[in-house]
Amino acid sequence: MIEVTAKLVRGPVYLAGESVECYITFSNTPAPIHKRSQSNSDAFESLAWASAQIHCQCTTNSKVSYPDGNLFTAEEMSTANTDTSFAPCRGERGHVVLSTKPRILFCDLRLSTGESKSYLYSEVLPSEAPPSYRGQAVKYSYKITIGMQRVNCPIKLLRVPLRVLVVSGFQDASLCGDSEELAPSNPFLQIQQKETPFDLAMQALQNLTAKRSPNFYNITKSQGKVVRFCLFKQAYKLGEDIVGTFDFSEATVPCVQFSVVLQSEEEIAPGCRRWAKQSPAVVSYTKYHEVCLSLKHSQLILPIPLHITPGFTTDLVTLQWRLHFEFVTSDTQMIHELPSSDLENGNVWRGPPTLNIETMVWNLPIKIYPTTPLQISQGLQTQLKHRLAV
Repeated sequence: MIEVTAKLVRGPVYLAGESVECYITFSNTPAPIHKRSQSNSDAFESLAWASAQIHCQCTTNSKVSYPDGNLFTAEEMSTANTDTSFAPCRGERGHVVLSTKPRILFCDLRLSTGESKSYLYSEVLPSEAPPSYRGQAVKYSYKITIGMQRVNCPIKLLRVPLRVLVVSGFQDASLCGDSEELAPSNPFLQIQQKETPFDLAMQALQNLTAKRSPNFYNITKSQGKVVRFCLFKQAYKLGEDIVGTFDFSEATVPCVQFSVVLQSEEEIAPGCRRWAKQSPAVVSYTKYHEVCLSLKHSQLILPIPLHITPGFTTDLVTLQWRLHFEFVTSDTQMIHELPSSDLENGNVWRGPPTLNIETMVWNLPIKIYPTTPLQISQGLQTQLKHRLAV
């Protein structure tokens, strides 16, 4: 028996445009003692060939009408029904939206008992690739598919899942490289190596998310002012905290409590909707809630999970992020403070037994970008090795 093991060199998370490297090991595992044969031919195990390829599969539900109407291309249909053709999409639903060229790892591999051989599979993810995404109506999933075959036997497939992130607006981002180019050359300084596309992408992310430009919003209703909210910046990376402040000191309408929820809004492209008046799908994630009656100031600290997908746009779907606010206000006359004489006598303020309340909602769009793939890999527990017995 040959055991195939696949392990990604740098973890399962990558940026579009990066190089994916995967070590693939083929081992002839020793058989149990009671099953061992004395024949010399049985001491060797062989494989005719092995190949590897990356593909992105897109699956949709009944609310989406795929543009071409076909789930598989003609080439995929012709090879998916045979066991002797290398078809990475065999057995999977959906449409292949991206596929790299297959790379042959070896031909005619022979392994003696206990012997193993390793191969390094390397492939560059296209920069125009869509991100990995598991939405309500659309799903994009990436896999490295390793196909192998014994002589006169069906093909076996080993699939290794990937997570791909896309830096939206990377081309428009200003990179901090002008100062080095304009600076006069110094012959006594060591020449620095040119920045890689990965370094440029990380620099672009830093430029997009590091800028702090506080924005103030006055939340009002017909009866008067409720609160003044301050958000320190509009763009965030995965794993960051969304921080803001609430100022109730000049409010004329009492606010009993408030909540803030991080929400995603998935909108299908108009040409791909089953129904014309199809509303976007909204999903809630982290939430911050506080009872703020009689408070002058409060704050917001809302973490952004590492497993969510940053905003993106494809021909099929658009994903956006927003903060969903809910303010519970009241018109009941309440005493917010007690006179000092009452406090000295040990009296305690008691709230009214009933309140007339109204709930007002507000949505504030924000931008969420990827972070470094290594940070996501370390923050999420994922399977590192994938095995298959042939």
